[in-house]
Amino acid sequence: MLINGKELLEVAQKHHFAVPAFNAGSGQLFNATLESCEKLNAPLMMAIHPDELAFLTDSFIGQVKAAANKTTIPVCIHLDHGASFEQVMKAIRLGFTSVMIDASHLPFEENIEITQKVVEAAHAAGVAVEAELGTIGDTGNTVEGGVSEVVYTDPETAKEFVERTGVDSLAIAIGTAHGIYPKNVDPKLRLDILEETAKRVDIPLVLHGGSSNPDQELVRSVEMGICKINISSDIKIVFANKLREILNSGNNEIREPNVLFPPCMEETKKVAEQKIKLFKAENTVPFYQSEAAIKGVLV
Repeated sequence: MLINGKELLEVAQKHHFAVPAFNAGSGQLFNATLESCEKLNAPLMMAIHPDELAFLTDSFIGQVKAAANKTTIPVCIHLDHGASFEQVMKAIRLGFTSVMIDASHLPFEENIEITQKVVEAAHAAGVAVEAELGTIGDTGNTVEGGVSEVVYTDPETAKEFVERTGVDSLAIAIGTAHGIYPKNVDPKLRLDILEETAKRVDIPLVLHGGSSNPDQELVRSVEMGICKINISSDIKIVFANKLREILNSGNNEIREPNVLFPPCMEETKKVAEQKIKLFKAENTVPFYQSEAAIKGVLV
């Protein structure tokens, strides 16, 4: 069932788990993560960056919507790191049920101004809005981008930002980065910032750059209030590594997509299932069914 991001994350916040937001840059990645969530009875946020959408073309969203309306698990289609009002409006017209406006690189007042504009338009269309305060690092070659030096979220500023913008969820910067950390880097999350922000902000909090962080830190972040964690590099790397293995196997007759890609998808599923369990999202679909029943919605 296709639902919006606000509904998806409010249930996660109420029941203390994090929704996995998998960046699906291809139909194979989308199918693999959807099947993983179906297997483990977990919700799915299908996140897609504007650069990924440009590659896949707008028609890809029709495929995703068809699958979301067919499955029995809750699915949200989310625009990841929308950089402008125009990108967000296009996503809403295509049928996204959640959008992120990332103006975190702008001065605080400008971030508020564009976020307010997006919230007004998106809410009128029944679409949830995520914003970002502080900056996420960048470890290398990722579509999500980032900055070389993280600017941590200030908890008190986060409170003001949420009150003035009316956003539905907030991505905070506590030391994560997009991509996979180099071997000589030992990431440490500022869980103290998360703790203080959660005390001041009552909407769901989001963690970007969740790939390759220590499991115990991700578990602790969920316990402290993170309701959604973005995973991109982890699922794409195992897919690509398996594809390289197949292509370098010496069998030059392997060329059919239905032969090449299924083993890669299986590797993606292994990672996706591990993340779902780590985020405590396994077997949480009944929570959504209960909420729907309370609201009088047939599921």
